[in-house]
Amino acid sequence: MVKPSSARYRLVWLACAGCIFAVFYVSLTNGTFDMSVREVLNTLLRIDPVPEHDLVIFEFRLPRIIVGALVGFGLGAAGAVIQGITRNELADPGILGINAGAGAAIVLFMFWFHGHFRGLDLLGIFAMPLFGLVGGLLAAVLIYWFSRVNGRLDPQRLILVGIAIGFGFGALALYVSLKMNPQDFEMATVWLTGSIWSSNWSYIGSMLPWLLVLIPIVIGRARILDLYQLGEDGAKSLGVRTEMEKHMLLLCSIGIISVCVSVSGNIGFVGLLSPHIAKRLAGLHHRRVIPLGGAIGMLLVMASDFIAKTVFAPVELPVGIVIAIVGVPYFVYLLYKTRGVI
Repeated sequence: MVKPSSARYRLVWLACAGCIFAVFYVSLTNGTFDMSVREVLNTLLRIDPVPEHDLVIFEFRLPRIIVGALVGFGLGAAGAVIQGITRNELADPGILGINAGAGAAIVLFMFWFHGHFRGLDLLGIFAMPLFGLVGGLLAAVLIYWFSRVNGRLDPQRLILVGIAIGFGFGALALYVSLKMNPQDFEMATVWLTGSIWSSNWSYIGSMLPWLLVLIPIVIGRARILDLYQLGEDGAKSLGVRTEMEKHMLLLCSIGIISVCVSVSGNIGFVGLLSPHIAKRLAGLHHRRVIPLGGAIGMLLVMASDFIAKTVFAPVELPVGIVIAIVGVPYFVYLLYKTRGVI
């Protein structure tokens, strides 16, 4: 496997961190209500705070930026794990239908227990990831069931089965949303497209425990993902309990995806683009690809959200649409590139 030098890897991280900081700065200071750097610093450091500035930064911009960063990191890292498990560079949480399964379960939860989006209380916000996990697991079980050939997962069938499962769960979510009143249906449609416009600190609190537990687990099993690239027989010959490890990694990935979908809706292509970029920059070792893929996903979602809320102002696009503008052509390119394999 190609292993770039540590100096190059540090340089890649430095460049990525610089881009993330630049997007963070631009997102925090620019918008409908522009603020100077001094005003932002005075507000953050509590030096002569102004109520209007507190409202803009702490209630609107900062939670949205942090949620976008966490969602991007989670989807990027989970995408790297799923591509490693399946040994398929076209694998992505959105394309495989896991996002759709988690999203459908969360829409059902909102419809049954709340009936509308604006009334979500604190308990509901923290319960949504659990429902998303159930939906994501159901989607994964169906994908596994229909993609197995002779007792093994067939990467060639995985994409087609995942797309079909995703359409099915998407239709279910749309049917349930049609049962809502017009206002809630409009909000549900925006949410399912992928949007973080209503982010708040409770959403951040609901995500952090999951990510702080699950991300280290998948990074700790990065060597297992490296061995998977030798094929299941090769990994078994080296003492890897392939089925158990595969299930553990998949369960962790679905947990990460579910908590991201619970606060952002169905944002696709982040888990496809980020690992590919990370592999080009850091080589194929998953101990480097997973965290770097997460950082690139963080940058992608943060930058796309800023574009979505400013470029088309006063109209605000869902961030999922902006990412899809880049993701769809890249997916077509990968299909063309791997046409001899699939």
